[in-house]
Amino acid sequence: MIDSGAVDSKFRQIQGPASRIFAVGDIHGCRRELELLLEFLISKEKLSDQDGLIFIGDYIDRGPDSKGVIDLLLAIKDEIPEVVFLKGNHEDMLLSFLGYPGNMGEVYLFNGGKEFFASYGLKQHEMNADALEALPKAHLSFFLNLESYVGLENYVFAHAGLDPLRDLASQLDSDLFWIRDAFIANIHRFEKVVIFGHTPYHEVMFDLPYKIGIDTGLVYGNKLSCLELVNKEIFQIDYGDKKVKKKSFPESILSGMRSPGR
Repeated sequence: MIDSGAVDSKFRQIQGPASRIFAVGDIHGCRRELELLLEFLISKEKLSDQDGLIFIGDYIDRGPDSKGVIDLLLAIKDEIPEVVFLKGNHEDMLLSFLGYPGNMGEVYLFNGGKEFFASYGLKQHEMNADALEALPKAHLSFFLNLESYVGLENYVFAHAGLDPLRDLASQLDSDLFWIRDAFIANIHRFEKVVIFGHTPYHEVMFDLPYKIGIDTGLVYGNKLSCLELVNKEIFQIDYGDKKVKKKSFPESILSGMRSPGR
């Protein structure tokens, strides 16, 4: 069950970077595509600690190498110390399954958890709450220290979205990680564009000035997407491909863009 809970109050306003803002969509254990995207951003786009880098959550489950994904994310944190890692509903389920605060742990193994534990070398009969011992300490620390949601300049970043009926600073974790239609189908008054994942689209979903959806269904055979919000660029790699494609925001979006709340 999803616990509606009390207000969790974990909103953090972060300092704007000197250069660019990159936001990466749902990865779901697809290490290879993430590695190629990061290599491209570092070698071709000269990603550095002067840039903002935000991951939207759902790093694990369903795909073939959740452990490898976390290894890569820990490595990129060494390169860019201020990188932001948000918690997704799959990390929420994992922590609940392991006995930490979270939701839906009772159905975790049927929602990608088996693939998660298999990437750590566990066999099916070993996939239980005691499997906590199989996780490297750095990986467990990563999961325990994920952020709920952050604000940056004209944007808010949350895995699933926000409750439009609550104030920005009064969101519930259960909504930040799990909300869907109540957020997507409604406008809000936060006066910021919400960047979210969780709900997969064939292409990046633009509903400006309210929201941008960046989960493009990588683990379902589609693609991994990364937005650069200052120069209005999209970086994508198709599932199983070796080439990162770069393009500008659609002209129809650019011509109609306006500041939130106006």
